[in-house]
Amino acid sequence: MATTADFRNGMCIEYNGKLYVLVYFQHVKPGKGPAFVRTKLKNLETGRVLENTFTAGVKINPVRVERRPYQYLYTDELGFHFMNQETFDEITLQGDLIENNDLLKDGQGVEMLVLADEERVLTCEMPPFVELEVTYTEPGVKGDTASSTALKPAKLETGAMINVPLFIVQGEKIRVDTRTRDYLERAK
Repeated sequence: MATTADFRNGMCIEYNGKLYVLVYFQHVKPGKGPAFVRTKLKNLETGRVLENTFTAGVKINPVRVERRPYQYLYTDELGFHFMNQETFDEITLQGDLIENNDLLKDGQGVEMLVLADEERVLTCEMPPFVELEVTYTEPGVKGDTASSTALKPAKLETGAMINVPLFIVQGEKIRVDTRTRDYLERAK
C-alpha cells in the first residue's frame, strides 16, 4: 500500500476496481481545511480521463506495470502480431488495444504497457510521429482555394487516409502525428 504522497506522473493504480494511470496530480494545502490531491486519471481499458480528488494521506493500491519494447511484424485475421525486442517472443493483439492502428508500418517499434503480475498487455503505444509514403493523392491545382490552409485527402503506404496540404504529391514521404492523425511536414 502507498499513500498520496507517493504519487508520480505515469504511476499506475487500482481505483474502484479498475486500472488507471496517473496523468497529472497536484497537492493542494488550502488555508482552511485539510490538504488534498487533485488528479487526472486515465482508464487503461477505455482510455477515458477522469478528474478525481483524494484526501491527502489516503491509502492507494499501486499496480506494478512494465514498459517493454516491441516491433510490429504483420496483421492477419487473428490480429496484429508483435515481437518482443528483448526476448524475441511473439504476441498477437486485437486492434482495439492500439490507437490509430492503421498507421502501423511493418518493422515499426512500439512500446507496450504490461501488467507485470499477470503478463497481460494493457496498452500499445505508437511513437508520436511516423514517416510514411503517400501512395495516392489527387494533384493540387493552384488557385483552387481562397485560403492558404487548403487540404486534400491522401492514401498512405499503410492504407490510412489523412488530409495533407495541396503541395504534397504522390510518392513523397511525410511525417504524421500518430495521436491526432495530422500531417506535420515533409520527411527529410
